Amino acid sequence: MSKEALKIVTIGGGSSYTPELIEGYILRKDELPIKEIWLVDIEAGKEKLEIVGAMAKRQVEAAGLDWEVHLTLDRFNALKDADFVTTQFRVGLLNARIKDERIPLSHGVLGQETNGAGGMFKAFRTIPIIGQIIADMRVQCPDAWLINFTNPAGMVTEAAIKHFGWKKTIGLCNVPIGHRKVAAEKLAIPEDELLFKFAGINHFHWHRVWDDKGAERTDEVIDMVYGPQKTEDENHLKNIHSAQFHYEQLKDLGMLPCGYHRYYYIEDEMLKHSIEEFEKGETRAQVVKATETRLFELYKDPALNYKPEELSQRGGTHYSDAACEVIASIQNDKRTDMVVSTANNGTIQDMPYDCVVEVSALITAHGAEPYNWGEMPSAARGLLQGMKAMEETVIRAAITGSYGAALQAFTINPLVPGGTTAKTLLDELLYAHKEHLPQFAEKIAEIEANQPETVAYVDELMKSN
Repeated sequence: MSKEALKIVTIGGGSSYTPELIEGYILRKDELPIKEIWLVDIEAGKEKLEIVGAMAKRQVEAAGLDWEVHLTLDRFNALKDADFVTTQFRVGLLNARIKDERIPLSHGVLGQETNGAGGMFKAFRTIPIIGQIIADMRVQCPDAWLINFTNPAGMVTEAAIKHFGWKKTIGLCNVPIGHRKVAAEKLAIPEDELLFKFAGINHFHWHRVWDDKGAERTDEVIDMVYGPQKTEDENHLKNIHSAQFHYEQLKDLGMLPCGYHRYYYIEDEMLKHSIEEFEKGETRAQVVKATETRLFELYKDPALNYKPEELSQRGGTHYSDAACEVIASIQNDKRTDMVVSTANNGTIQDMPYDCVVEVSALITAHGAEPYNWGEMPSAARGLLQGMKAMEETVIRAAITGSYGAALQAFTINPLVPGGTTAKTLLDELLYAHKEHLPQFAEKIAEIEANQPETVAYVDELMKSN
C-alpha cells in the first residue's frame, strides 16, 4: 500500500486496551501516515467510549500529532473509505464472560474465555457480528484489511475468511509474543537473532526455535523453562493458572507448548484451581471486571495522556501493539516475522487446506506469507485435528443457529463431558445469553417454555454475579 492519508477504524473502540493501540500508532508515526482514527462502539459502551476516546485524543495531542480522533456509535458510516479495520469487541461485555465461566464451573466443568463451553459460547455470540461488520465493509470499504483480535481469534478469523469471504483478514493473539520473549531471555540471545516457527490453531499451537548459527535450540528451552529442576512454572500469561507441565511429555513432543495447553495436558489441576476461584467468587472474569473498573477511573484523569502501567495486569497486553505492527508491515511491505491466524493453504500438512491456522509468517503488502511447517508428530496431530473439527462445528452452529451442531460441538470439545452434562450446559448457557443469540431464538423459547428448572437454576446462580 502507498496511500498517504490512512483511515483506521476500531470496532470496540471503548475497550480498555485502546490506549495501547493508540500508543502503538504513535510509536510508528513515521511508518503510518494516519489522518483519521475512528473509535466505534455500541450504546451500552458509550460511557467507556467517551472516557477512553478523550484519553486517546490526549495521547495524540501529547505526541504533537494532527491526527483526527472520532468517536461514534454509527459503525456503518464510520467504515466509509477505511483502509484498516481492527476488531476488539466483546458481545455482552464482561458480564457475558462471567456467565461463560460461572455456569460451567457450577457443574464442575471448566469455564474459560476461549476454551471449553465458555469459549464456544463466545464464538456463538461473536461470529454473527463479524459477519455483520463484513457486510458493512463490503459496501463502505471493499478494499480494507480486517485485523481481528476479538476472541476466540482463530474461529472468528476462520469465519471471516472462509464463510464470510473476506480474504483480507488477519487474526492476532498476544500469546506467541510472550513465548518468544521467554525463549530469548532463557537463551540470552536477542529475539531478532532467533528464528521461531509456530504452528497449530489459536490458543492451541506449538513452536520450535533456532539460533542465528542454524542450530535448533528447542530442547534447551524445554529444559530451562520446564525441566525437573524447576520449582515453579514460568507462565507469562496473566489470565491463566501457572500449573506445571509434565517435563517428560514435552521432551517426548520435542516442541514447546502454548500456555493454554495446560487446559488439555494437565486438565485436572487446572479445573481444580478454576473451581476454587469460582467458590471464592474470584473467577478470572470477575477479577478482570474489577481491574477494568480501576483502569477507567485512571482514564478519567484529564492529566493522563499515556498508557498506564496498570493496563499490563489485563491478560491481553501486547495485542494492540501487535495489531499496529501488522498494519505497519502491510502498509510498508516490511515483511515482519509474526505469528498470525491465516488460511492454511498447505502450511500444516495434517490440516484442511482451507481452514485457518495460527502460524509464523512474514507480513507483506499482500498479507501473511506463512512458513511451511509440514507434518505434526502423531501426539500433536490427533489433538489438533480434533480441536479443528470442534472449531468447524462451532462456526457452523454460530452461523446457522443449529442446536444439533451446537450439541455436536459440545460433545467433541475435550473439556466438556459428553451426554447429559453437555446438553444441560448447552441449554443453561443458551438461556443465559438469550439476548445475544438471535440465531438460537426458537430453541431458547422452547427451553423457557419447557424447562423451568433450567431457567430457575441460571437465574439463581447469576444473582450472586
